[in-house]
This record gives sequence, structure tokens and C-alpha cells, in this order.
Amino acid sequence: MSRLNFKIERENEFSKARAAKFQTLHGEIKTPIFMPVGTRATVKGLTVGSLKEAGTRMLLANTYHLLLRPGPEVFKKSGGIHRFMNWDGPVLTDSGGFQIFSLPHSRELNEVGARFQSYVDKSFCLLSPESSIEMQKAIGSDIMMALDQCIPSTAPFEQAKAAMELTHRWADRSLRARGDSPQAIFGIVQGACHPDLRKQSAEFLKTLPFDGMAIGGLAVGETPNERYQFTELVTEHLPKNLPRYLMGVGTPIDILEAIHRGVDMFDCIIPSQLAHRGVAFTSHGKLQFRRSIHKFSQEPIDAQCTCQSCLNYTRSYIHHLVKSDEPLAWFLLTCHNLSFYHRLVTEIRESILKGCFLTYYENIRPVLVRTDEDNPRVPPKRAKISRIPKLGDYEIHTSSKGFSSIRQISSGEIMHSVISPSEEANKLYIEQSHLASRLLKSKTNSGDLVIWDVGLGAASNAMAVVNCFEKVISEKDEKVFRPLKLVSFECDLDPLTLACKNAGNFPHLRHSAPYQILENGRWEHSSKLFSWELLKGDFLSLFLTARVPELIFYDPFSYKANSTLWSTETFSKIIAHCLSTDISAELYTYSSSTAVRVSLLCAGFYLAEGVGTGPKADTTIAFTKSNGAFSHPSSPILLGNEWLSRWRRSEAQFPAGLSIEERAKIEKLIENHPQFLNY
Repeated sequence: MSRLNFKIERENEFSKARAAKFQTLHGEIKTPIFMPVGTRATVKGLTVGSLKEAGTRMLLANTYHLLLRPGPEVFKKSGGIHRFMNWDGPVLTDSGGFQIFSLPHSRELNEVGARFQSYVDKSFCLLSPESSIEMQKAIGSDIMMALDQCIPSTAPFEQAKAAMELTHRWADRSLRARGDSPQAIFGIVQGACHPDLRKQSAEFLKTLPFDGMAIGGLAVGETPNERYQFTELVTEHLPKNLPRYLMGVGTPIDILEAIHRGVDMFDCIIPSQLAHRGVAFTSHGKLQFRRSIHKFSQEPIDAQCTCQSCLNYTRSYIHHLVKSDEPLAWFLLTCHNLSFYHRLVTEIRESILKGCFLTYYENIRPVLVRTDEDNPRVPPKRAKISRIPKLGDYEIHTSSKGFSSIRQISSGEIMHSVISPSEEANKLYIEQSHLASRLLKSKTNSGDLVIWDVGLGAASNAMAVVNCFEKVISEKDEKVFRPLKLVSFECDLDPLTLACKNAGNFPHLRHSAPYQILENGRWEHSSKLFSWELLKGDFLSLFLTARVPELIFYDPFSYKANSTLWSTETFSKIIAHCLSTDISAELYTYSSSTAVRVSLLCAGFYLAEGVGTGPKADTTIAFTKSNGAFSHPSSPILLGNEWLSRWRRSEAQFPAGLSIEERAKIEKLIENHPQFLNY
């Protein structure tokens, strides 16, 4: 029998939304409910009093972090987490399974459990089903979670199946470790984005005496529509008489959609994390208080909100605090955001109890996806009814300046969005690399000139190389030319195919070369001095087969859309390949972001500031050798003390989600980089 005595109060017709209640060791909980994340027995920056004032009824704490600090002995001495942090409401503890997922380079995983190196004292600790439950018992949480193996939701079938089966074996061990403890325990459904595995996992866990069921492994790589699809699929196979918990989700719209599909409980760091970035959730839409539009505003954060932040402070004051990096801004915005979340689930519960959830659902959905309706970044324009050419995940985007680019529908990213693709390619890659002069033999270099075009896209960069070559060869004797080898890397040819089908929008494609690339994967100039080859597939699997380049035009999708290709690991592999010969290679990229530059520096590149293009004040040139900048035709100045000082002050010093050890390693690599030895 369940330790929670879960009871459904009402369900609505044509929706799986339900209002329910259950009894914990520290009081009754009414669902739907949102639980703020108190990772280390605190919601960052908030007191227990401010949490209660915001409407918080239940908290989540993290077993892994509390195991490392303060440790089980402190909780045993204190009488559990409730007395330790002076919180008298229910607490749910996760098992540490997400840390197994999020720290893949800092642990060893096997049947027994996961062996971690502590970021506190560098000692090693074992997180097993038994030790996880033992720690949760010491914490004294009302609801414990069985240990699971979380993997990316996009993982292939065999990997997802193995992780699911391990999760099932650990679930059984977790239950046995719970013993006769009065604490409740939830099982966790896994299976990534594979319907058969999700059904199998839910059906298996139903046979075990859990007090509730959680849906894990979502919000870790899938699209929102996939998240909703798999949430609904899982709830269809879970018992109705137990609470359902969607782990780590999410945004207000995610919560609404999941409740519609039968979920009762939620947790997420978004309300506090975005507050620390100056973001507030309001009835006007999501507001960014770093924007100067709020500098003189005497309005509250949200006129419809009655939280203390809205009742006592203006947008102008919040803007000042955010711009000044004052911790009070984090406090006030976190209090407001949590109030917004708690008010949302309370209103949803009331609509379910009144039998009008679907009406509420239809009315609130557009509110939850607004982005500052009062002050849009770009003034709204009258919609034009036109048919946009599309292919796969791509469509043609025509700017107000009249040129066309390719837009990826799923990410919204536009290839060359501000200035024309040809103009950007020439300025960033052709002119900056002095390609025209490099095509000619010199005393120091008469061998092949190899160029890598990473991210073929609609071939704007590659065709800029073709046009440069054909212009120079029309003016010079062929005998003075170095043989040119252009290698393009691309895993998806839909952008180029779409552009070629609409060549009227793309002047740079009025040439036979891109069509031969699509048809044969190869094109050769009539002079035999220039060959262009396409390597289709994953860049990381292909580049080691290509000749070492002298120039790399690095133009894949952004860090946000394709972080793997912008990682230190990838750049380390590139530089190792380049340094296998005596060639001094140069990498040109449109990005000047701190994250990308840190990855390049950690890999061993030497960086200089590149020319600005469109809205970008600068871009980046990376050299594989220390003397690369000095031998460059323009002798660009390497990044120095000014950049290093900005990096030291930056909020984006490190990629998100790194452990203390990983941050320390990156800091050491940057500070000790030969490029900065004099600073």
C-alpha cells in the first residue's frame, strides 16, 4: 500500500489533467505542484520565509551534493534536513542519477553504481542504489527517488535499452534498501525517445511497490513536441492511483502541457536561474531587465502580481540592480518568478476542480509564450501572405534589405542573417585570409593550398573561394598558381539543394560548380589547378581523412545549436591533426563569443581579433603555431590583457554545468596559455 495515500479529487473531460492530494510525513500536498530546487538545502539566495511567502509548499534537494557536503553525519546529528534548514514542509530528494548523466568525464559507471571524484576534497565516493537510499534516509526527505541512469533523450536504441534495464535493476535494489522506512519512494521511467522502451519501462515499474512514478530522461535534448509526445505516452501506461512526477521540467508552457497530459509534480531551476540572468516571467511575457527600455519605467514587474517584489519595487529599480550585478536583483526576481510559478499551478488546480481546465488551457497558452509584448525588440510588421520555399528542416529567409539566406526551422537560426551571404563570406574569409595572394607561388610556399570549408550550408563560402580563384586566374599566368584543394564538410545537403532550386534568390549559385557538387561530390576547374571535394557526413568522423589544411573556414551552426563542434575536445582534435605536419594552419570563424574563444585557447590555438561583419564588432582568427600571427599578411594582434581582464570578469567564463574541478582546469589553461604569459 502506498505511504502517500494519494487521492484524485477531480479529472476533466477531454483532458488527462487532474487535481489530487497526498499525505507526506510533513503535511498534505495538493497537486498539481511545482517544487523549487534547493540543491544544497537552500534555494539560492532565498530564506525559508521568502519561500513560504512566494507560495512554496514543497522543496527538492540533491542527494549527490548533500552527500559531499555537509555529509550524512551532519544530517544525522541535526535530525534531518527539516531541522537543519528550518523548513517544516515536505521535501523530495533526487537520487543523484542526473549527476551520473551530467558529469560523464568525472565518474566510472558499472553495475554496482557510479564512482565519483568529489569536487570538495578530491576523494572518491560510490553512489549506488544502496548508498543513495542510505543518504536519503539520513537527509530525512518525505519522498526519495530510486537511483537511475539518465542518458540523452536522443540516445540510440541500444544505448537507451541498456540504460533502462540498468535503471530497472537499480530500482529493485533501491526498494530493498528502503526497507521499512516510513519515507515514500518513487521509481523512474526511462527509455529516451523510443516509444517501445518507454512503454516497457512503465509496465515493469508498475509491478514494483513504489509510492509514485517519475518520468526521467526528458528535457535533455529532445524538442518540446517530442517532450509532450513522450510525456503523454508514459502517463497512459502509469497507474492512475499514484502521483506522477516529470523530473527537471520546466518552463511555464512545459508545465501546462504536461498537466494536460496527466502529470502532477514538477521541479526545475529555471525560475531562479533566469532570475540570476535578469529575467522575469510576467503576464506581459518574459522580461529581460538588462534592456534599457526598463531604465525609467515606474511600473511594477507585473501589475497583475501581488508578490512583495511587485508591490514594493519598480522596473527602473530592478533594471538598476540587474545592471549593477547586485545580489538583491537575484533575490527579488527569484521571489517573483517563484510566485508566478506557484500562482500558475494554483490557478490550474482551481480550473480542474471547477471543471473548466480546457477553457483555462486555451486562454493561458498564448500568455505563457509571450516575450515582452509591451516592448518588442523589433516593431511588429504587417504579415505578408506568401509561400516560403522549404526543404526538410530549412526554408528561404528574405531580409528587409532584399538578399536571401537559409533558415533552419527547428532552431530558428539564419545563415548570414544581417549582410548578404556573399558579402560576409568575402569579408570574413576571402579578404581576411588574403586568399588572392596565397593562390600565387612564393619563395616560401609553392605547394598545394588546402582549404577546409567546415559547414558547406548553401555554399556561400565555397563559392567565394571559386569566384576569387577565377578572378585571379583571369589576371595572372597559370604558371604562377599554386594548386588549390577545397574540401567542404557537410552532414545535411538540404540547405544547398534548396538554394540551388531557388537560384534566383542566390546570385552566388549561378555557376556549374555547386550543381556538380550535389550530383557528383566533386568539381574541377578547367585549368586543373583547382579541385573542390565534398565530404558528406559527420565532420568529426571525416576530417582525419582529409589533407592538413593551410586555411580553415569554420562556419557550422552556432554554439547554441551545435555545441559539439565548438568544444575544446573538437578543437583539440583539429589542432593535433594540423600539427602532424610542418604547416602552420589558420582558422577563421564568425564567432567571437567568450565560450568559443575559451574552447580554442584550451585546445592550444593562439587567437587574434578578426574583422567585424554586419552586427559583429569582431570575429576570431586562430593560429596553430605561436608565430602564426606574425607571419600573417595583416599581422593581426593576438588577444592580450584587455581580453583576459574581460574574461576574468565575465559571467560566461565557463560553459554551463561544469564541476568545480573542470572550471579550475579551464582557468589554469587560460591563465597559463603562452599567449598570456606577459599578463
